[in-house]
Amino acid sequence: MKSQYVLPITIVVAGALIAGAVFLAGIQKATPGDNGKTASVRAYTPGVDHIIGNPNAGVKIIEYMDLECPYCKTFHTTMLQVMDYYGKSGKVAWVVRPFPLVSIHSKAPQEHQAAECAADQGGDSAYYSFIDKVFAITPSENNLDLKQLPVIAQGMGLNVAQFNSCLSSGKFAQRVNDSYNEAIALGVQGTPYSVLMVGTDSVELPGNQPYDSMRAAIDAVLSNTGTATTTTQ
Repeated sequence: MKSQYVLPITIVVAGALIAGAVFLAGIQKATPGDNGKTASVRAYTPGVDHIIGNPNAGVKIIEYMDLECPYCKTFHTTMLQVMDYYGKSGKVAWVVRPFPLVSIHSKAPQEHQAAECAADQGGDSAYYSFIDKVFAITPSENNLDLKQLPVIAQGMGLNVAQFNSCLSSGKFAQRVNDSYNEAIALGVQGTPYSVLMVGTDSVELPGNQPYDSMRAAIDAVLSNTGTATTTTQ
């Protein structure tokens, strides 16, 4: 990350109330290195990733999420607020990537596949709508009744037979698994885990960052890129 971004955002993160679901089993899959990292954060990839906001936004928030993580559920509300504030400017976008912590949340992989099946019918908007509805009803900590997944799909107006066929076939199991392995290679040890990306530069924002901290970090990046938001909400 370019030096002009590091100091202000480091201060923000250091002062934040950070919480998250911690995941340790499986981290050994990553070759030991700098915090276990064996890879760099992948840039937004159309056709693979799902995005809210302008795909050409100069700042992208990439979040690795577990749909059964209670901290992700809270942070999801924060990110909806963030995008309500910044999304209209076209300068900030949000990308969600699955990171189901299967050792503690065995239902999460299927839930993430279900979101992909929703997107298979309705695109990115359906993907995020499905996630919204999962977080709205799940008690978290692996307590969602998976029978609710097609109920959610039906409530969204999706073709339920097509949705069920997609889910039972495991059509997107590999995509979810690839995203999981990608997070492992990055050394991610808990959820939510977010990265602020400006081009190929990035700053990590781990844990359940409060709204004010997210605002401060984003504003610092926008200020340093000379694209300060004009949002007045």
